[in-house]
Amino acid sequence: MSKGVLYLVSTPIGNLEDVTFRAIRILGEVALIAAEDTRRTATLLDRYKIDTPTLSLHQHNERQRTPAILSRLNGGQCVALVTDAGTPLLSDPGAYLVRSALAVDLRVESIPGASAILSALVASGLAEDQFTFVGFPPSRSNDRKKWFKSLNKEQRPLVIFEAPHRIVKCLADMADTLGNRKIAVCREMTKTHEELVIGPILDAVPSLSSKKGEFTIVVSPQNDERIKPTNEQILSEYNHIANKKMTRRDIIRQIAKNHGLSARSIYNVLEDKKA
Repeated sequence: MSKGVLYLVSTPIGNLEDVTFRAIRILGEVALIAAEDTRRTATLLDRYKIDTPTLSLHQHNERQRTPAILSRLNGGQCVALVTDAGTPLLSDPGAYLVRSALAVDLRVESIPGASAILSALVASGLAEDQFTFVGFPPSRSNDRKKWFKSLNKEQRPLVIFEAPHRIVKCLADMADTLGNRKIAVCREMTKTHEELVIGPILDAVPSLSSKKGEFTIVVSPQNDERIKPTNEQILSEYNHIANKKMTRRDIIRQIAKNHGLSARSIYNVLEDKKA
């Protein structure tokens, strides 16, 4: 009897249309879907009329659930692992299950798709050939400051996740330890109320004090000289905002505010592009 495959399936980070054909097929074909939160996964499954049984697998029960899942795989059943949103294992449960499956020579396949990390990075204008993803900072301020201090000399852009109830305190500690660097704060990516705030850390804090949702932060490297954006970065940011219900004038003003530039300078870049 052939053994089953453990599929690591990336799911949308917000907009349910951001799922691949292959992911939908796999989720419909496997015998079981191991989900971080079965209720959130049910929303996706209902949208695409998938009736595959689900089983919760999160940080508190992963070790207990793993033997039963391995038994299914050894018995020839295929299982899909999904997280609440995005790519499994990245700041999400599943690593223990994957290591356990590989340890007994079970096949593991990754089904690529949406990623909050890459979406934030490319929208930030801070993208490089290299970057460093560091996940969630510690929840306590003293530990968080030590954590940021350990990253102070990192020469690549940092990508960080943070919870809405800690975002303001996190940015304050970041400014204390890393300096008032340029950052991009991405909130509710791909959702109706998606927001991108770009500028020095301390300038971003006031606009985020009452905001909710999922946050991904991109931090410029130490001694980064790109405080003034290039024309290409301005055009990219304009195109990113243009799909929202804002007038051209408001978009220009927003970009100018993000970078501490005049609205006229942003307007000139856009007009030069037309020429």
